[in-house]
Order: sequence, then structure tokens, then C-alpha cells
Amino acid sequence: MVHSESFSTPTPQTGATGISHPAVFGDHPVMYLDPQLYAICLQKGAFLRREARALGYTDGEMGRLLRTRTWHRLRHGAYTFTQIWDEADGLRRHLLVSRAAYRTARAEVVLSHTSSLSVHRPDVWDLALDAVHLTRRDGRAGRRAAGVVQHCGRVEVGDIVHSQGFDYMSATRTALEVTTITDVEHALVVVNDLLHRRLTTREQLRERYSRMEQWPHTLRTDIVLRLCDPRMESVGESRSDYLFFRQGLPRPIPQLEVRDSAGRVVGRLDFAWPTLAVWVEFDGRRKYDELRRPGETEADVLMREKRREELIREITGWECVHITWADLAHPERVAERIRAAFARSARRLG
Repeated sequence: MVHSESFSTPTPQTGATGISHPAVFGDHPVMYLDPQLYAICLQKGAFLRREARALGYTDGEMGRLLRTRTWHRLRHGAYTFTQIWDEADGLRRHLLVSRAAYRTARAEVVLSHTSSLSVHRPDVWDLALDAVHLTRRDGRAGRRAAGVVQHCGRVEVGDIVHSQGFDYMSATRTALEVTTITDVEHALVVVNDLLHRRLTTREQLRERYSRMEQWPHTLRTDIVLRLCDPRMESVGESRSDYLFFRQGLPRPIPQLEVRDSAGRVVGRLDFAWPTLAVWVEFDGRRKYDELRRPGETEADVLMREKRREELIREITGWECVHITWADLAHPERVAERIRAAFARSARRLG
């Protein structure tokens, strides 16, 4: 199963090429968008200089459209409309630049590494998106130039997905490739999200990795595959789990359900150590936004969560430790707090 991101936007109004008039694009009026170039953008991610020239645009007209920000240059000789660029987030912008590089490549290539990751659109944390990654399919050595890294890698059946007029690596291969270009923590965030969304499985990752062990920079891959867990539901949870590992804490149980005497689920704990009578809650802003019910204020959510936590304490007798985004920058302090909670629970329970 592969998640494919599409550029679905309203069709602009038509008119004679070169005439400026308002057109509807998203929620904002913009200058006239040539319908033929616009169609190329939707289909191929970018239009090329030669395609604009074939429609009658002169060098002077193209320069004016760039200066007035009607067009946006993605790479030398490859463009999109500024409205598309301005409304795109970081991953989507990277995909736009990647597809431009794909179209202008002089060899047969496939989007890979973070560039194919931008198609699958997982949750990412501080991931470098400054370079386009392409894998050559001709077996020749890759190179790095003008913000594009060309890799030379063996491509197998099932590695490549073709959609929307271009080729990119499957979620399984992409996940493994990301482990070779970043550290364990950043890669773990990506891999856990792809697992959680069921775009790949741990079995698929291990099976494909068995034929990649001789690749460069795969020493981190083995660690990521041992730590990854589809039960992680957010960037904060993935980073917290990595913190526990790095600080030598016992591995907790993620998403543990707590039930009352009637068997009803009263809560699901982010991380729990049942034998040590401690659980951890990661308090991210996103979590409380997702918990908010229609008509509720933030204070209402916090009060409801406080009552839930008190009920869980009554049922389990366990102690709760809260972790925030700011805490993740101080892993040693977090580990000290959790070990102190272990000790207090041990004394209390004898």
C-alpha cells in the first residue's frame, strides 16, 4: 500500500495567453494562469522553459512573470506558479523542487530518500530537505551538483512506485534509505510514522534490509529496525521512546489500556511500566488539540484530562510523569525524574 499525494486545486479561468486578469486559485485572486502550463504543473509538478517557449512565451515575458511573482523558479529551466509555491508546506515544496529535478535529469532516475519521502508525507522532525535525492537506474555512479544528489543503488522489483507521471521509491525502501542519511532519532520518527499509517511493516523492512546490509551508512539502520514500533502515534512519542533507550531505561509498553472494574476502558497510557508502577504521558500541543471536543475550551480539556489521570491513579496505584517538548531537550533530567518515580513507587508498594 502506498500513499500518494496529489496536487488537487481548482481549475483556473481561461483566457488568451499573455493577458492578465484575476483567476480563482484556492481562496485568493491571482494573476492569469496559463491553463496549459497549469495543467503541466498538476500533472508533472513543474513546467519547463522549453514548454513555455513552445506556447509562445518570449524570454522577456518569462522574465517579467518571474519578477512579478506570477511564476516561481524551482530550478534552472523549471518553474511553477507562485500561488502553488506559497500555499505549499515544507514537504510539498521539497516535492515540487524534486519533481523539477526529476524532469530535468539527464539520466533515467527515480525519486528516493527524502525526495520520495515527500510523496509519502509522514510526520517528520527537523529533517534536512536542502537537497533533492535521485537514484539512477542505469547502474552508473551518482554525483552531487546544484542541490541534487544522485545515488547509484540496486533497484529491485517492488522498490519503485509509478504514479502521477513520475517514479518514486516505495515506503519500505524510502524508510530504509532515510536511515542512511540522518541519525537514529530523526530516522526513527519517520519510520514509526510510516509503520503507524500501515504504509509498510516491520517484516517488510527487515526482509528488504537483508539485501542492503552491504550498502554504505547502514550501521544506524539496524538500530532503527530494533527500536521502531507502529504503536507510536506522534513525533513526541517517537522521540520519548528514543530517549528511554538512550538513557538506559527499561522499554515501556506503549498505548497500554486501563480498564475499570466493569471492564470499560478509562484511559490509554502513552507509556507504562506496569511492574514498576509508573506511566508517562507526553503532553504535546497537538495532543490537546485532538482531544478538544466541539464547544470545549483548552481549560475544559485540561480539566477532563486531570480527572482521567486521577481515575487511572485510583485504579492502578501508579505514578504519572509528564513530558513536554521542552523536556526532550534535557534527556538526562527526564530520565532522573522517571527513575525517581520508580523509586517512590517501589517504596510505596513495598
